[in-house]
Amino acid sequence: MIGIGQMVVPGTPRDSLFILDALLNLDGGVKPEMVATDNASYSDMVFGIFKMLGYRFSPRFKDLEDQRFWKAAMPSAETAGGYGPLEAIARNKVNVKKVITHWPDMLRVAGSLVTNQVRAYDLLRMFGREGHPTPLGQAFAEYGRIAKTLHLLAVVDPMDDTYRRQMHKQLTVQESRHKLAREICHGKKGTIHQAYRDGMEDQLGSLGLVLNAVVLWTTRYIDAAVAQLRAEGHEIRDEDVARLSPLKHKNLNVLGRYSFTASQPVDGLRPLRDPEVVDLDDDDDGQDE
Repeated sequence: MIGIGQMVVPGTPRDSLFILDALLNLDGGVKPEMVATDNASYSDMVFGIFKMLGYRFSPRFKDLEDQRFWKAAMPSAETAGGYGPLEAIARNKVNVKKVITHWPDMLRVAGSLVTNQVRAYDLLRMFGREGHPTPLGQAFAEYGRIAKTLHLLAVVDPMDDTYRRQMHKQLTVQESRHKLAREICHGKKGTIHQAYRDGMEDQLGSLGLVLNAVVLWTTRYIDAAVAQLRAEGHEIRDEDVARLSPLKHKNLNVLGRYSFTASQPVDGLRPLRDPEVVDLDDDDDGQDE
């Protein structure tokens, strides 16, 4: 299991819908446009659900060469001129008529998700009957095939790697966050041992609180270090600052005794360490152990 938004998420074919549920229940912040996931469970239906909610679902496929590309044309007309060089791979056709027929119901489902009348991870059960999709589930799958094909085309586009770079950047940030969380949650090898879901979510919530405090602490000191370097006359480019990340842990000591009672009021940040001064933890030659 993994924790997303302090939720316990089972590793099942529905775990991508747990991600959507966490997004719909965020307390605040900017709504993401792209939801990049690393080999998360996906299906045409899942693509359709994300698309209906205004998210661009962008999973990284392990089996990219086996994916199908779909073309969409109105029931009464074919696309003028075909699909050019993509005609060879656009052998599958979306049933647009099903989407049009069930569009009002699809909008009602989207409204129920936004207002929390229905949880996203329950939809696959609602859209299936004895292992077969319901007509509404089929409509979401057909709609999702359009979004999935657009995602595939952006991934394989040889002329523009902007989309792939954006996916990779988001996935890198996510993995950096997970590495920091594993470093903090080092007890019992970082595994959650509470027997019940509520207990697991309490542990995940505590981990999230500590992780956010660490990120805030690191961010403030990074800002202070950049400001000091600029004040000393060093040239600091904005594009380099944009690449700085507070999701680092070499500066952290997660072992030892902690005291949260200050003997006197704390005013501002501690002085920054002089890189020319050898730390007490360094060897005699000035090298770290």
